[in-house]
Amino acid sequence: MSQHASAATAEAVVTVPVHGARNVKRVAHEMTISDRLYLFETVRGLGVTFRHAFDTLGRLVLRRKVETVSYPDVRRVYPERFRAMHRLLKRDDGTPRCVACFMCSTACPAQCIRIVAMERAGSTEKMPAQFEIDELRCVDCGLCVEACPCDAIRMDTGIHPAPATERAPTLFNRDQLLAFSGRSDGMLPRSARTAERRSTAHP
Repeated sequence: MSQHASAATAEAVVTVPVHGARNVKRVAHEMTISDRLYLFETVRGLGVTFRHAFDTLGRLVLRRKVETVSYPDVRRVYPERFRAMHRLLKRDDGTPRCVACFMCSTACPAQCIRIVAMERAGSTEKMPAQFEIDELRCVDCGLCVEACPCDAIRMDTGIHPAPATERAPTLFNRDQLLAFSGRSDGMLPRSARTAERRSTAHP
């Protein structure tokens, strides 16, 4: 095997200690220079864009129906299991339900979750002193929700991450994640409900 091939398949193994269980090994593939340039992914993404563009153009030429939505006046109703921004759940005493077991950060393929643990007052359990999620890196896979043994993290806020030109607004800390609440209707995203209230108040 050549040196270039071995470098492309290089892996970094990080052992994450989990209290009361065997250590969990997270395997992270090191990115090569060609991976960091994103040339292949850029070309593939443009291919998807042009395919949809020519498909729509062909439908217009053949006078076939083209489904459109008058956004933002009209918004699609999202399915109940739509994965929106994350939120952290609280206990009855207001502290995070999270016990800083690092299961969510270990399961995350994008490695967008960073946790710093601390001792929970009056208990042998831990809690996150820092819990940060980079929504810009998140791929909305939901594996963090599935991996959490305490049901401490969910993706049912119904909120889209706001567009940003800098990375700082896409980083959400523990207090911000605790302040989010879940969708009450389970269907419409938060932005759509806000738009509907405005249209009702100002016809």
